[in-house]
Amino acid sequence: MSAKAIYESKGKELLNKFLNDEAMKNRVAEVTEGVNWDKLTQENPWLLTESKLVVKPDQLIKRRGKLGLIKAGADLAGCREWLNGKLGKDFKIGASTGKLKHFVIEPFVAHQQNEEFYVCIFSHRYADSILFHHEGGIDIGDVDAKAVKLEVPVGSDPTADSIKSQLLSKAPAGAQGALTKFILSLYKVYKDLHFTYMEINPLVMTEGKIYILDLAAKIDQCAEFLCKSKWGELEFPPPFGRDALPEEAYIADLDAKSGASLKLTVLNRKGRIWTMVAGGGASVIYADTICDLGGASELANYGEYSGAPSEQQTYEYAKTILSLMTQEKHAEGKILIIGGGIANFTNVAMTFKGIVRALLEFQQKLIEFDVKIYVRRAGPNYQEGLRIMRELGDNLGVPIQVFGPETHMTAIVSMALGKRDIPPMPKRLQTTANFLLPGGASPTTSRRGSSNELNQSTSSTASAQLETLANQVEGNKDKMLFTKGTKAVIWGMQMRAVQSMMDYDYVCSRKEPSVVAMIYPFTGDHKQKFYWGHKEVLIPAYKNMADCMKKHPDADVLINFASLRSAYESTVETMNFPQIRTIAIIAEGIPENLTRQLVKTADEKKVTIIGPATVGGVKPGSFKIGNTGGMLDNILSSKLYRPGSVAYVSRSGGMSNELNNIIALNTNGVYEGVAIGGDRYPGTTFMDHILRYQDNPEVKMLVLLGEVGGVEEYRLVNALKENRVNKPVIAWCIGTCAKMFTSEVQFGHAGACANAESETAEAKNKALKEVGASVPRSFDELGTLIREVYEKLVEEGAIVPQPEEAPPTVPMDYNWARELGLIRKPASFMTSICDERGHELLYAGIPITDIFKEDMGIGGVLSLLWFQRRLPKYATKFIEMCLMVTADHGPAVSGAHNTIVCARAGKDLISSLTSGLLTIGDRFGGALDAAARQFSDAYDTGLIPMDFVNDMRKKGQLIMGIGHRVKSLNNPDMRVVILKEYVQKNFPASPLLNYALEVEKITTSKKPNLILNVDGFIGVSFVDLLRTCGCFTREESQEYVEIGALNALFVLGRSMGFIGHYLDQKRLKQGLYRHPWDDISYIMPEGMNETQ
Repeated sequence: MSAKAIYESKGKELLNKFLNDEAMKNRVAEVTEGVNWDKLTQENPWLLTESKLVVKPDQLIKRRGKLGLIKAGADLAGCREWLNGKLGKDFKIGASTGKLKHFVIEPFVAHQQNEEFYVCIFSHRYADSILFHHEGGIDIGDVDAKAVKLEVPVGSDPTADSIKSQLLSKAPAGAQGALTKFILSLYKVYKDLHFTYMEINPLVMTEGKIYILDLAAKIDQCAEFLCKSKWGELEFPPPFGRDALPEEAYIADLDAKSGASLKLTVLNRKGRIWTMVAGGGASVIYADTICDLGGASELANYGEYSGAPSEQQTYEYAKTILSLMTQEKHAEGKILIIGGGIANFTNVAMTFKGIVRALLEFQQKLIEFDVKIYVRRAGPNYQEGLRIMRELGDNLGVPIQVFGPETHMTAIVSMALGKRDIPPMPKRLQTTANFLLPGGASPTTSRRGSSNELNQSTSSTASAQLETLANQVEGNKDKMLFTKGTKAVIWGMQMRAVQSMMDYDYVCSRKEPSVVAMIYPFTGDHKQKFYWGHKEVLIPAYKNMADCMKKHPDADVLINFASLRSAYESTVETMNFPQIRTIAIIAEGIPENLTRQLVKTADEKKVTIIGPATVGGVKPGSFKIGNTGGMLDNILSSKLYRPGSVAYVSRSGGMSNELNNIIALNTNGVYEGVAIGGDRYPGTTFMDHILRYQDNPEVKMLVLLGEVGGVEEYRLVNALKENRVNKPVIAWCIGTCAKMFTSEVQFGHAGACANAESETAEAKNKALKEVGASVPRSFDELGTLIREVYEKLVEEGAIVPQPEEAPPTVPMDYNWARELGLIRKPASFMTSICDERGHELLYAGIPITDIFKEDMGIGGVLSLLWFQRRLPKYATKFIEMCLMVTADHGPAVSGAHNTIVCARAGKDLISSLTSGLLTIGDRFGGALDAAARQFSDAYDTGLIPMDFVNDMRKKGQLIMGIGHRVKSLNNPDMRVVILKEYVQKNFPASPLLNYALEVEKITTSKKPNLILNVDGFIGVSFVDLLRTCGCFTREESQEYVEIGALNALFVLGRSMGFIGHYLDQKRLKQGLYRHPWDDISYIMPEGMNETQ
């Protein structure tokens, strides 16, 4: 989710719609491969009437005129002739080669050179910049040096006077009025439609009319929920030189439908090295490392999965990558890197199960393509994830090397490319999930020399100046964001995150939980139960924020888990309460205009915002935000339960956890760490936190993990030059791989995109190194460099190591222990027919999608749910026929009668239906089971039909399923006739039915209505089905009769009729039923009155 380029034709369409009459309407005809020229001219008749036209590609290509990709002044025939040599043909621009396949034709606007102007609007953190130059066109040259600029601060609008005085002083006097109105209107459209960049070159004004000739624009995709009705259908084309593949579109669609993040860009389909990386920051670092080690030409894809995708989503993602990977063979075989940092909240085992499913599905192709797999991952339940991956390696037939957090994150890249030996399997630390195992201990590294009580100074330091504004504003940020007494409010019903924070508080030996309340506007005030160590406590949850703040005036931090759609409003509301000094916004993808407004408001109110698009931050020994730091096994191994001497700041939340691990392995641990967020405009900047760290004597060294895009890292460069920051700094900017790609790639973070040479990771790393920061050659060496700086500080006495102290143990949650396989408990229920836990509902193991694909019908569903088998088609059809013929038998029968009486008494559907069902028994509808038992017992014991009839008469018992009140031999029940024809035609055999028909001959000879009725027919026929279909043993067939499976057919079928009677009575608006007196015989006991 980020600012994305749109087609020029779409941009002009939007300007036509919303620019009013400040410019001439653009007429644009789009031409693609396979164009139907007759249809195109019908839709755009001006193509035939305009004698001069302009044709050009619309594929995000810059400087089209200088590349010879514009044909101007030709008629339609000339345009078609020119297109014959261009449309569908390959064209090379720099290092990129792509196919020209999307063109636009427009009317030619005759004008003079001095009538061309240049206009550009672009957004940055504190303002929108409007550039104007009085000379436009392809020879404009260095716009930044030539154009005049007007800064429009966030939350304000330009005025006509400011535009005229600051932008148009060199424009012709006669044009200034119209240009002023145009720019005012253009800026309004830019702002309202959430554009992030718009360049018009040239803008032509001739004969008093304004024309937009060439347009380039980017729009904030995150604002779709605000602007969908205005935008209409919006397509984001890929950069020139890279085709949009169906696999990429499929992953983009999965991403749009998921709360998780799923990204895929195919760089080189023939490439040898494929990646499947978890985390936006980690995905960039893996790409960097591959390129740094010489694998750029073989890197096949860039992508990431993060945000706790489900097993099914991960399976679909992995399957898509494997399908691409196994399309073309490589002489040296292929490499698959399944990597990632240490997850904060993603269940590693669950995602790995999805990947394992995909790998098993592609097993033969992976062997055929000589694939080698390298895995490195950590985070919640990573032990189980790595275990199943190792087990897969034993059976897949493909080499799989598996590593956890004890191995540097990108070490597997060196192994895969043969730059490093594959080590033996490392010994794992004895920690698991939520507590230290018996005999285990924290890693034996030292801690810093300071007291446990943290400095709670509230002095402030100047934040970074707003250098991009004419009016520079200097704000103040608190030095100490969090202490051991910090109290927080959680916005959102985030039970897992709250419990994680409370467990962290307990292991840090806090006296009370840091979470004091929750806010959730969708329910009333109530309380939620959580664990505090071994005991349970209640945390209040409020519907109204004002009530919460009033009752908890000591809370000064709010952690906002609201969605991207509501995070802005809830954050603005929060800033109305002065007690809140720090707000963490977790949501990713808040529209950039809204984020910039939050930044402005926060600066005015001196509120520190961490995020958006962040996991938060951690102050070891004091406080952590939400899911930061992951599970307690990682918190223990990373020593986050007590402060160290190293403070860091990064953009990536996932990489912040990796930094926790790297710093813990190489120093005495983290003092404080903040992930400012991956969106383009985080609430606070790197320097806001670096300056806090610089002014805190407890912090001895600083670590910065920057990235490609933006210029914030240069503020640190200036601070180092000016000695404002004089503590040791280890810095690395990720995204060095960007220079290796032939076309623009949008990395996992919205802000990770360089718009100028100075914004590249390479340029930033170089600048940082030149002013004295310690900069590694690659991320692979970051840990080593941190260790070297730390050991030097220890040697100098700046850091005094101290022995470790074991933290309090925290009981493991029962559910988590069970997931890890550490405990077991007998289940309260058992089921073998349905499983709703996974991505897709299963009936007896069959996915619901397969049931519909195979058109199994109701009979097929019942065969799965009732019998746990897929019965033959004729059998499932017979089940459906039974339901149809038993659905109803009129309103007079007892069940329907009861249902009607209840309905007329005003009872609800369930009550009325239940009333009818309760009448089913041996006398009404319940004869199926009894008939099946009687006839099958007689048949199985060898009784001939005559003896069976005589035996039942001697016992004084009725033959169940024989007899009908109305129907007879001469007036047969057509339900039975239909079923009998079907059974005799389709069943392999029907011995019990034949036996019953012989019995019927005997009984009807005595009385013509003693026929085999529908209950008896279904009963005996179903026994034949069970015994002859080949799906059941004789014992199983008998068991289904005994447990009532046959009566279930009548109950299910007749329920449909009862519901029909209920709806019929409601529809007819029938009143309360009272039985008439004349239909009741009143027989009172004789002589009762005399006796009394």
